[in-house]
Amino acid sequence: MLENKREHLAKFQSLIALAVMLIAMSFLSDSFFTPENGLNILRQISVNLSLSIGMTLIILTGGIDLSVGAILALSGAVAAGLLKNGIMLEPLGVKLEFTVFGAIVSGLLVGSAAGLFNGVAVTRFKLPPFVATLGMFSIARGLTMLWTGGFPVTGLGSSFGAIGTGVFLQIPVPVWITGALVGVFVLLTRTTRFGRHVYAVGGNERASLLTGLPVDRIKIAVYTLGGLLAGVAGLIVTARLDSAQPNAGLGYELDSIAAVVIGGTSLSGGRGSVMGTVLGCLIIGVLNNSLFLLNVSPFWQQVVKGFVILAAVAVDRMSQRDR
Repeated sequence: MLENKREHLAKFQSLIALAVMLIAMSFLSDSFFTPENGLNILRQISVNLSLSIGMTLIILTGGIDLSVGAILALSGAVAAGLLKNGIMLEPLGVKLEFTVFGAIVSGLLVGSAAGLFNGVAVTRFKLPPFVATLGMFSIARGLTMLWTGGFPVTGLGSSFGAIGTGVFLQIPVPVWITGALVGVFVLLTRTTRFGRHVYAVGGNERASLLTGLPVDRIKIAVYTLGGLLAGVAGLIVTARLDSAQPNAGLGYELDSIAAVVIGGTSLSGGRGSVMGTVLGCLIIGVLNNSLFLLNVSPFWQQVVKGFVILAAVAVDRMSQRDR
């Protein structure tokens, strides 16, 4: 009986934590419960949510990805550079110009290719995910600097900028984008064979191999999707700033991992959900917004966030020990 109560509480712990924060802020700040602030929180978490959906799939298989922030920067820089300057084909003496759509597709392809590289490194070369993605972190950062020359790429136009700053039906476009991604990946993980295979690989990889599941292909797929979603986040950031910053996305991988763990996904794999990650992103977004409204120093904000991450991991470990 007690064990069932613990499992029930663990299932809703993220929702309980978010409710406590909302109630506390209703007393601490008059500016918190306003439509403008609510939309601002949703807009702010859109980038982290895009990254964290992909991170959820990767962690569900028992992996980790430390390169998503760097892939974000590379994807945004490539899209911005192609849109602004095109690309010169030196042997032919021809310059290719890119439309907004072409630049967006190129940025997403770059993100997917980086994720595919991670997946191949983990499966074919048997590198630990920590090492493989740390290598990609360095590669993507270096390629971003080479592509941009270390300088921002600016002046991308209003059509591209609408991805990050546009509004549709009084709701920011980034919120629509990430809302659509949540819907797609909730269905993918809950109702498809691929989703069931992702959970199976994370729950017991050896058993999955023995039952004939294509474990390597599943892992490659989730890392590729993680790169694709990092590309989406890169486009949103670049469009919002109207500028591709070479150092964009620094530290974003930590916020992404934190959101996934706070949302109840186990770092050992096989347990968690996309909707839990949505709650994790909301908790981090509300926490950041609350500390800002309360005029807490940015340095203390980092300290608080660190303790929240440690608490979430500690709860995850305790729930595993109880099981």
